[in-house]
Amino acid sequence: MAAETDASTIGPAATRRPASLSPAMETDAEKLRFIEEMTANVDAVQERVLAEILGRNAESEYLRNCGLAGAIDRATFRAKVPVVLYEDLQLYIRRIAEGDRSPILSGSKHPISEFLTSSGTSGGERKLLPTVEDEIDRRKLLSSLAMSVINRYIPGLDEGSALCFFFVKSETMTPGGLPARPTLTSYYKSDHFKNRTDGRYKTCTSPLGAILCEDAFQSMYAQMLYGLCHRNDVVRLCAVFASALVRAIYFLQQNWEPLATDIETGVLNHRVTDPSARKEVGDILRADLELARCIRTECSKEDWAECYFGLNLRPFCDPSEVSYTIMPNMAYFEFIPMDGDILRVTGFHNMAPQFSFVRRRNVLLSVESDKNDEAELQRAVERASSLLCTFDAAVLDYTSQACTKSIPGHYVIYWELLLTTKGSHTMIDDETLEKCCLEMEEALNAVYRQSRVADASIGPLEIRVVKAGTFEKLMDYAISHGTSIAQYKVPRCVTLPPVIELLDSHVISCHFSPKLPHWASAGQQLDSTKEEYTWPSGSD
Repeated sequence: MAAETDASTIGPAATRRPASLSPAMETDAEKLRFIEEMTANVDAVQERVLAEILGRNAESEYLRNCGLAGAIDRATFRAKVPVVLYEDLQLYIRRIAEGDRSPILSGSKHPISEFLTSSGTSGGERKLLPTVEDEIDRRKLLSSLAMSVINRYIPGLDEGSALCFFFVKSETMTPGGLPARPTLTSYYKSDHFKNRTDGRYKTCTSPLGAILCEDAFQSMYAQMLYGLCHRNDVVRLCAVFASALVRAIYFLQQNWEPLATDIETGVLNHRVTDPSARKEVGDILRADLELARCIRTECSKEDWAECYFGLNLRPFCDPSEVSYTIMPNMAYFEFIPMDGDILRVTGFHNMAPQFSFVRRRNVLLSVESDKNDEAELQRAVERASSLLCTFDAAVLDYTSQACTKSIPGHYVIYWELLLTTKGSHTMIDDETLEKCCLEMEEALNAVYRQSRVADASIGPLEIRVVKAGTFEKLMDYAISHGTSIAQYKVPRCVTLPPVIELLDSHVISCHFSPKLPHWASAGQQLDSTKEEYTWPSGSD
């Protein structure tokens, strides 16, 4: 509800274009003026946004239950509508998911059109976030504002194409027939994206068939190949998350040889089997010996660069100074201290607060949208290590890393084993250790398992058994670099290259999960827990 406003209130007002400016330049100038207007009047904009949200949803069951009685002012809202957790709204959400079309959380003129699934930061399980059809207008507006900010610093981006790496996730249907999918998947599958006509920046080399391909490898391969074939038109690279650009660089590093072969022969690699992606790439793929030679020359070099991209009102500031400016027209915001994702207020642009991202709460392992904290990892290790009891063995210590050197990335868990009887690790057969890998995957959260099963965007979990004494050497390394021996704790996730190299140099065997873990769709999850709830009759 807090993200709902009329589309007419979020866009910049039309202004007369001075004769001295081109249409493209005036579009940018207009949007930059809009940013200044919004950030200069934050309090007034927030009051208006709240009034619009309450006004259009006044008949909703939730607001009526709060006793709001049609009031749209801030004071009444704060007095009557409590701060709640997702769990407090879960019964309402479940009713909508199961097909109740009465005005539960939104007004009858703006019914819930789909569920956006969260990334799973809290507790690791995806949440179903109800949304309305015109919410997509805010996403489009924010994107267009961002491009105007970028164009202010880098003119000429409208004169070519963009190699954009866009990806979708698998989606499910709730029992009531509404789609449940991540925000970006919702956008890429919408008519807004498919039929976008927003001028200069609609030109993207990636064909729709490649973007909508749910297989991560095929989608990346097709988009990369399409971009290489249009290299002379590409003036910028982009992705929604910086990690996707890093992932694309790794992908090119590992797959430049088959890509060059495709371009040399004009024949698409047999690994791309998706019909739409194959057709769209095949339509433009022609033998190009010069480009194939260029790719081989550049990609066979030893040095590979990695780069990160961020978007803010000062794109060329030092990376340590990156801050993001809140646009007050996008939603109604209330900020309270709590143990969640950590943001730091770094200043203000006009009257709008600017935030820098500090860290996520308890995030330990993450390859893409998955997030597993230390408690979840500990439970997974305990569950898997129980399989070692018959061998009189146990896990003495462990740590982990999210390995993204391969596509898709995967979790690597380092185990030092303790044998309670004489012998060596060879007493534990490979099949048992593979079962330990699978057991860990079964214990990890639903977002991880969806990425493994439905999205194929995470590879099989790997356990690397290390020599006895490895974790003592790890402690020695930390102490030699300034850590107090009295305060040393084994890191449950490692990222420093020297530490990873130390661990890898002591590996004596590697084992991978032999099959996919279990995963249930959103609809199946609702069905499986339906009997736990007693539904109220009617809509009151």
